[in-house]
Amino acid sequence: MSPQLRAALSAVLIALACLLAPFGTLAAWASYGLADTGRYVTAMAPLAADPDVREAVADTVGAGIMREVDRRGSGVRPIRGTVAPFVHDAVRSFTRTEAFRTAWDEGNRATHDAVLQALRGERDRIVTVDLAPVTAQVKHRLAVEHMPLANRIPVQHAEVAVLAAEDLGRLRKGYGVLEVAGFWLPVAACVFAVAGIALAVRRRRAVTAVALGTAVGGALLVLAIALGRRLTLADLPDEVSHPAAGAVYDALTSTLRTAAWLLLALGLTVAAAARIARLLRARRRRASATNTPAPPRKPSRARV
Repeated sequence: MSPQLRAALSAVLIALACLLAPFGTLAAWASYGLADTGRYVTAMAPLAADPDVREAVADTVGAGIMREVDRRGSGVRPIRGTVAPFVHDAVRSFTRTEAFRTAWDEGNRATHDAVLQALRGERDRIVTVDLAPVTAQVKHRLAVEHMPLANRIPVQHAEVAVLAAEDLGRLRKGYGVLEVAGFWLPVAACVFAVAGIALAVRRRRAVTAVALGTAVGGALLVLAIALGRRLTLADLPDEVSHPAAGAVYDALTSTLRTAAWLLLALGLTVAAAARIARLLRARRRRASATNTPAPPRKPSRARV
């Protein structure tokens, strides 16, 4: 194979490897991160201590309780202004307990199953977190504190939307592709990179090209995550807490964001190491050329 053909094939393979690196990372995150219940629950667990999430849960549950109290009878309405502050304070207090964290984990476990079923199914309906267990705990807490009408508070489904119905069609198609590509795209990127370096006429330059391309892919993935966050929050309705939704988005994409920064750091590190190795090699060559003694000159014969 001619050097020109080898160089051309190497350039194509390296370009494909660099292009597939961020997409492979995204696909692997979707397949092995989002689709795993244990990893999902672990990622969402810290949100039980997030102030914005706790406030959103308290407002949703408290408002749901008071709506049901109003709906159940007109005799409750005159004292609504008296009971409502106590209800909201009780809910906020409950969100700081270990029982809430347990309920949060169980609710997210159930939500994860619901989201997966929605993405793998065909029905377009909103996916929510059921907060009925939280309502039951608040009702019990109010009853223990001898609050009026605590036993009359109905335990209804108070839900927080986590996935809009209109987004399901687009997400379902993307999830199906990513689920299949989660394994093969990273493998293909590695194979193309190795093959491109092996075919290269100048392998050190090929290694540098792969490293820089990987770093660029990681940087683009970081930007895509940030842009996705902005677009996601912009599409939310006004009644949904944007700070809480942002905290959920950050928790879900934490692993992907870390992987993107690792790609960037790894690519820059390898490129810098290759550059340093090239400079050191050039310096050794210059030093060797300087220290090599010149060959002795042959004595010239005198003419007679």
